[in-house]
This record gives sequence, C-alpha cells and structure tokens, in this order.
Amino acid sequence: MESGSGAIPAISDESIMARIAEGDGVAFAEFYDRHAGILLGVTRRILDSLEEAEDALQEALCLVWERAPLYNPAHGRPLSWAIALTRNKAIDQLRSRQRRTGVLVPVDPLVQEAVTVFPVSDVPLFMDDELQQVRRAVLSLPPDQRGAIELAFFSGLTHPEVAVAVAAPLGTVKARIRRGLMTMRDGLEGCL
Repeated sequence: MESGSGAIPAISDESIMARIAEGDGVAFAEFYDRHAGILLGVTRRILDSLEEAEDALQEALCLVWERAPLYNPAHGRPLSWAIALTRNKAIDQLRSRQRRTGVLVPVDPLVQEAVTVFPVSDVPLFMDDELQQVRRAVLSLPPDQRGAIELAFFSGLTHPEVAVAVAAPLGTVKARIRRGLMTMRDGLEGCL
C-alpha cells in the first residue's frame, strides 16, 4: 500500500472466484455482497415473483459454490458466469411451474414491444458499466432481433415458444437471435 493513500486495492472477482474454488466461505460472502442484487434482478425478471426469484437465486448461488472449481476465466468473467447459472436456474424453475400448472403464458406482441431490457424492480440493482453496455447493445438492435432476444433470454422462453409468441417460423426466430447476438458480440468486443 502506498503511504498516505489509505486506500485498499479492490480484490478482483477472478481472485474471489479462485478462493471460492478452494472452499473459502469469506470469499463467497464477498461475491454474494457484490452481486446478489444483480442476480436477484435476473431471477425476478424471469419469474415475476419475489418468493420464487429468491428460491431460484439461492439454488443458483449453491451452484456457484459447488461449481467454482469448474469456472474458467478464459470463458468470461465470474459475474457473467454467475448470471448464466442464475438465468438457467430461473428458467428451469419457470418451466417446472409451467409443467405443474399446465399453463404456458402467451406473450402478446403489443405488450412485448413495451417491455424494456432489465426493467427496474423494487429490488435495488447496482448496474455496473458492463451491464449498462449490454443494455445499450440490446436496445440498439432492430426490433425483430431485440424482441426475440428479450423473449429468449429475459423471459425464459424456448425458441419454439418465441416463434409462437411472435408468430414467425422457428428458423426465422433462430436466425434473428443469432444475428442479434453476433451484432451484440461485435459491438461489445473490447468493451467487456
């Protein structure tokens, strides 16, 4: 530490994840404190129920703890990895609920146009620069690509369900999603 500065350098998420992989509970608590708000926002967006979202978040965090030794920094940042685990857990829970109730909720295309990416909820979300950049990238896509990506990634619909929701052939939906993701990747390259 430099004399007189008094500042303690921030520990990187990568270092924290390496410590979690070794079974360090303090590191896991640090990761939780940094990112639980964002991860809960992901589950809330998919599940639309605070109780179910909290359950999904708890299960996802258990996966982060259990799978930390499998985390590979070459494939992305720890937060991105945790978001993917959390999103998948929330989608699994949503599909389980839909199977239990036998009800698939159709999405009205007019309503979908009004949906925004990462809507503000009553849960405080601390959006860092990376998430703001992703938000801008999604919002910059053409409406057909943006809508397909929002339904697939933020509403938890499968590609066939997205095709039904937007009244388009499955191949068209898959192409829109792929083109949108490629555009986002190119636009975000070097930013994240």
